[in-house]
Amino acid sequence: MRNAIVGEGSQIDENVLLGYPTGRKIEIIKTVIGARARIRSNTVIYTNVVIGDDLETGHNVVIREENVIGDGFCVWNNSAVDYGCRIGNGVRIHNNVYVAQYTVIEDDVFLAPGVIIANDPHPICAKCMRGPTIKKGARIGVNATLLPGIIVGEYSLVGAGSVVTVDVPSHTVVYGVPARPAKAIDELECPLNLVDRPYLEGRDVRTRERKAM
Repeated sequence: MRNAIVGEGSQIDENVLLGYPTGRKIEIIKTVIGARARIRSNTVIYTNVVIGDDLETGHNVVIREENVIGDGFCVWNNSAVDYGCRIGNGVRIHNNVYVAQYTVIEDDVFLAPGVIIANDPHPICAKCMRGPTIKKGARIGVNATLLPGIIVGEYSLVGAGSVVTVDVPSHTVVYGVPARPAKAIDELECPLNLVDRPYLEGRDVRTRERKAM
């Protein structure tokens, strides 16, 4: 861990590589990870990464260089965050997810299993790589694909298996191939009738929790 600094109260399994050297020709800077990290076996975090407090990784996670990540980041088994991304606080990434270079993910975003993010409008040419911007509180469903440069609006929901080719309006449900708007997020009802408006209520709970802190 000569190229990494880890905060107090962290738990690191065996077979973890922190500060792993990149093959790219950049100035090497030590990776800095905040307090109370829980880093599980076979995680690899490259040099030149800054991560806040309360990081949690599953097994076989890769976080490449030049990423800046906030507090409370959870990334689960077999997922990868490529280089040059900006990720906010409270972001959760599930299993088998790929986050392409130069993606921006704001606070409280959730990526379900199998989400794939693209960043190259014409593959192999690296001159115009730009990942999507996923705004605060958005949720991306299982096996959805996000194409380069799009904006997924705040508190929107992308349905499972969708291919998102254009911007998603805030507070909107989209789905399909290609994904198209279906309804407002606040119109969704819980199929089990456990809550009235699940997404609206979840958003209000997070707001109340933060105001109380």
